[in-house]
Amino acid sequence: MTWQQAATQRWESLVPREKLMVASAAAVVGIALAWWVLFAPALGVLRGAEAQHRTLDAQRQQMARLQAQAQALQAQPKQPHDEAMRLLEQAIRQQLGVSARYTIQNDRVTVTLTGTPAEVLAQWLVQARATARALPSEARLQRNAAGLWEGTLVLNLPPR
Repeated sequence: MTWQQAATQRWESLVPREKLMVASAAAVVGIALAWWVLFAPALGVLRGAEAQHRTLDAQRQQMARLQAQAQALQAQPKQPHDEAMRLLEQAIRQQLGVSARYTIQNDRVTVTLTGTPAEVLAQWLVQARATARALPSEARLQRNAAGLWEGTLVLNLPPR
């Protein structure tokens, strides 16, 4: 006797009230299974969609700002090498002051930092990129015990 035949025989031996209870229990289990497999995941996605939408919108806005900044940098006129060097030296003296020393070799400028605050370093990098068109190519930086940056930065200037 196969399991199907056994199940059919058992079903037929039940009274109508028992059949109703077994069918109701099977329906409850089927509905619960459908809920957990089909509907709950979809509702979870719907609940999280608004937060995910806000996050993606913020990322899109940040990307648009970066794109505008890149386009503004690309739109700037070409700068002579000597002018770029002068502007970079001026930025080092004004913003980094005594916390930085620099050496120049052709189109490369090596800046050695000793105890430079993070905010000052970040502002200087932005200014060096925007005014002198200096691009960082190497960085060996570490934070000291006071939370200040030390190490070397190598920047490339526009070619002559």
